[in-house]
Amino acid sequence: MKKFGEKLELLRKKSGLTQREVANFLEVNRTHITKMESGERMPSAAMITKIAHLFKVSFDQLMDDELELD
Repeated sequence: MKKFGEKLELLRKKSGLTQREVANFLEVNRTHITKMESGERMPSAAMITKIAHLFKVSFDQLMDDELELD
């Protein structure tokens, strides 16, 4: 069971993307990604939807600590 930030970091690394590349796709700065991964910042629902689309996972998989990623 992983929290959102841990899942985001895992998906990003698994995809071979840098924080900057993810930030560019999401139209935010790299620091925003760093803070989401560390749990300092929670994204909006719209941002979570974009992240789910980028990594081809469901909104629920990202947000529910009980659900694992495939």
